[in-house]
Amino acid sequence: MATPNSVIVPPDYDPEKDKGAFMNPVMLEYFRQQLIKWRNELLRESRETIQNTLQGTELQKPDLTDRASAETDHALELRTRDRERKLISKINSTLERLDDDEYGYCEETGEPISIARLKARPIATLSIEAQERHERLEKTQRDD
Repeated sequence: MATPNSVIVPPDYDPEKDKGAFMNPVMLEYFRQQLIKWRNELLRESRETIQNTLQGTELQKPDLTDRASAETDHALELRTRDRERKLISKINSTLERLDDDEYGYCEETGEPISIARLKARPIATLSIEAQERHERLEKTQRDD
């Protein structure tokens, strides 16, 4: 396995057009960079939320309507950040899979996950077919 940063990804690189082996070093580094960039954006947004919450005095407003509105906005923001916290955890797990040479392969079948799917959802662990089976099974269990 190539070590991170020892592989250079061309600026115009598109893994869907790569004719090399599936999950070759350039492809792996491309997805590593995408995942790290995504995680950094989420962390930056989280820091901004914390900073704005600490600086804001919205919850101190004397008008009950203004305060209720601010509390609702604050609660929504916290729920969003909690979802993002879980997403960061998934990104970290995906980076571990990448380091363990398991990235890009379906956890259920071991088959390659399509590059188009990985570009759309870099944290995907199941192929589209396996994901659809999983969702159908979930739906039938819910309906029972």
